[in-house]
Parts: sequence; C-alpha cells; structure tokens
Amino acid sequence: MSRARQTAPAPDWKGLEKNIGYTFHDIGLLKNALTHSSYANESKKSSGSNERLEFLGDSVLGYVVADYLFRNCPHLPEGDLTKTRAALVCEKACCGFSRQLEVGKYLLLSHGEQNSGGNARPSILADAFEAIIAAIYLDGGMEEARAFILRFVKPMIQTARPKPFKDYKTMLQEIIQKNPEESLEYVLTGESGPDHDKHFSVEVHLNSNVIGKGGGRSKKEAEQQAAREALELMGY
Repeated sequence: MSRARQTAPAPDWKGLEKNIGYTFHDIGLLKNALTHSSYANESKKSSGSNERLEFLGDSVLGYVVADYLFRNCPHLPEGDLTKTRAALVCEKACCGFSRQLEVGKYLLLSHGEQNSGGNARPSILADAFEAIIAAIYLDGGMEEARAFILRFVKPMIQTARPKPFKDYKTMLQEIIQKNPEESLEYVLTGESGPDHDKHFSVEVHLNSNVIGKGGGRSKKEAEQQAAREALELMGY
C-alpha cells in the first residue's frame, strides 16, 4: 500500500497579519490572496487562486497611488505623475514590498512550483502583494487598504520621481552668447554599433577649440553630454 503524500503544515497566518499590520475578520480572504494558481489546480480542497484578487488589488493600488500623488505633488506635471505612479506600482516595486512582508514564507504553491523556487519569483510575489491589497480592501474597506499601501509607497516617492531634465546645450549657448564674437559648433566624431544600438561621439567646439566631448545613443544625447562637460570645465 503506497504511503500518502505528506501535506505541509498550515502557514502561521497570525505571523503574516503581524507583518501586514492588519487583523482580518475573514482570514479566508488572506489565505485566498496567498493561493497561487498552481496550488489551486493541484489541491482539490482549495477555494480558488488569487488571480481575481490580484485583478482587484491592481486597480486599488493604482487608484490610491494616483490620488496621493495628485493631492501631495501639486507641482508635478501630468507626464511626471504618470511616470512616478508607474514606478510605484510596477512588478519590481510590488515584489520589493512583498519581500518586506516576507510573503514568500506564506505562499501556497504546488509541490513543483515550491521546489522550483516559486516563493522567491518576482512575478508571483508581486501578484501576491496586489492580492493582499484586495483582501484588505474587501475585509476592512478603502481606508484600511489606503493606509497599508501608503506605508510602502510614501518612502519611495522621492526616488521614484523622474529626474528633472537639464538642457546643457541651452545653458552653454546662453553663456557663450554674452560674447557675440564667440561661436559654438557641435561636431560628430564617431558612430558605432548596429542600427538598433548605435553609439555616437560628439565634440563641442568654441571657435574651433574643443571644449567638451560626449557620447550617447543618439546625436542629441551626445551633444548634451558634450555641453555638460564644457560647462563643468568652465566652472558651472
């Protein structure tokens, strides 16, 4: 008679609740949020995977982050708001949040997925984080979900904001224009690489004297870097 496969001990949901900072009225929601599709397919006792919760959690996360950025970053234009939100809700960010909660220890995975390192896979961890958001939202409402999300998002906002673009060419031009007899010229000195991965080298000349060199994946980028070097050499 064959020996039945041993089942893994049930996760310590209280430990995860402590990490999350929220106590569920319906612990089944949390369990569902941690149930990967591989486990749901393998286990006849499972009530389904976390995919539907992930769908809802993704929307709640996007809304909460957009609302917070709109209210607290009034000087950011629409384009920067979009880029900042994208950086805060992407798979990389959600995976990092999941790791802070040690979600990998609590995931319900199939034996195959568990053995292949599924509890550390970024996509699985990110999906679980979004599912946890939905579970909190359904169990305790929007304000509980908002508090949970902002606990992770707020410390990241400064680093997630796009770096302001500096137009070094215009800065250099404005300085040189103070002396009408001076003239600037950008000279392409090199071009290498295949069409899909070109690299350009440029020199900026002041009255035929080289005052800066730069490189980049486009001529414009190379010119900006050459102007940046010229400004640094001039003490700006």
